[in-house]
Amino acid sequence: MAGITRFGGYVPRLRLQRKAVVEANGWFNPGLAGLAKGERSMCNWDEDSLTMAVEAGRDCLGETPPSNIRAIHFASTTMPFADRQNATVAATALQLGEDLRTVDLTSSMRAGTSGMIEALENIEGRDGQILYLAADHRETASSGAQELQMGDGAASFVLGNDNVIAEFLGSHQMSTDFVDHYRGQNRSFDYNWEERWIRDEGYFKIVPPAIEALFKKTGVSGDDIDMMVMPALIRGVPQKIAKGAGIKDEAVQDNMHAIMGEAGAAHALIMLSRALQAAKPGQTILVIGWGQGCDLMLFRATDAISGFKPSLGGVEGFLARKKEESNYNRYLAFNELIERDKGIRAEVDAQTALTTLYRNRDKVLGFVGGKCTKCGTVQYPKAHICVNPNCGEWHSQEDFRFADVPCTVQSWTADGLTYSPDPPTHFGMVTFEAGGRLMADLTDVDKGGVEVGMPLRMVFRVKVEDERRGFKKYFWKAAPDHRKV
Repeated sequence: MAGITRFGGYVPRLRLQRKAVVEANGWFNPGLAGLAKGERSMCNWDEDSLTMAVEAGRDCLGETPPSNIRAIHFASTTMPFADRQNATVAATALQLGEDLRTVDLTSSMRAGTSGMIEALENIEGRDGQILYLAADHRETASSGAQELQMGDGAASFVLGNDNVIAEFLGSHQMSTDFVDHYRGQNRSFDYNWEERWIRDEGYFKIVPPAIEALFKKTGVSGDDIDMMVMPALIRGVPQKIAKGAGIKDEAVQDNMHAIMGEAGAAHALIMLSRALQAAKPGQTILVIGWGQGCDLMLFRATDAISGFKPSLGGVEGFLARKKEESNYNRYLAFNELIERDKGIRAEVDAQTALTTLYRNRDKVLGFVGGKCTKCGTVQYPKAHICVNPNCGEWHSQEDFRFADVPCTVQSWTADGLTYSPDPPTHFGMVTFEAGGRLMADLTDVDKGGVEVGMPLRMVFRVKVEDERRGFKKYFWKAAPDHRKV
């Protein structure tokens, strides 16, 4: 049977306090006061949809990924590259090999659910599994309601036929060109339409017949639904749709708007990932995706769900790992919503030598070093000669991936002179549990919050952006291990 065999998620550490946004913009838009409660997730300056997708993928795959991943599908409406396959970058970062099918899915808020239905309906009877990633980092104009309502996050799933923890029972899709919002070509921000129209003519007329068709197709009724996943920015919409379908009120899952906002094409799947963390064997989960029609998926948790836990704590774990951010200017700066004078130290040409990047892709994107087959010494980067002074063997090293190896701070520096989008720049000598060390950038740390011996884990982040040519450089940085700190 086809279904979900693993799941994971990711929510950035920073949580922008909505009160800070309202205090800054209330003079211009007093109506924002009604949205002042709660917080929204916020990417750090070195995070985007791709880095979040990789982190969610690591949460899902764990330290020992399945050996039979045959494809990676990546859904997002905010891909870092418009013409460079983003799923291929994720595949390299996760080091799942190159004998893969890679697909980018975009252009609609239901890209995440539509792509997942397509993958599930085509995987049955096939060998191998699919790693399915979804992430969004939506940009919004400042001082509008969407700035408060949106959020950043990612979800991931392994889809396959064996050792299924959530069986895929069926799906139904409706394609209707109902435009509740849109973003035109070469535009940064969405244009949104009136809420009452979206609610009455959109949700309430499109979703109910789709649910009825799904129930008829699968033989399931509203009474059978234990969990209903449905993102909707308009208050009360999921509850009314559930009531009309005969689904009990307690089945409607929290949409997390109060604690992270809505993460676009990824949000229904983030909610699904969180629901799976709480699901018990035999429970039935209905997932509804929305955007120019709707997608419906039906799952039933199997006995195997009790034996699986996301490697990094899943959506719940990342929700718990948070830092409140009340500096609205920092949010504006990280999202390039204001033009800053970055100073002359930032005036460095950051052109990427694409030939060098290609030749070193596993070292740079996959964080692969070397391990001596003679003495067992590990090192980064991989070299022709073993660094062990008692060995010095030539051409003895095999690939060794450092990304999942625990590490600690040996020494560190906070540099206020080097340019950084979020000064001071933190970096230091990082030592790995398996051996080897690296002078690495530190991220997700606060001024005065770094200590020698602090447990760290490596994370895939933006190193620098070539703004002149629109090319992002990715590398691995050290961040506090939220499971140990």
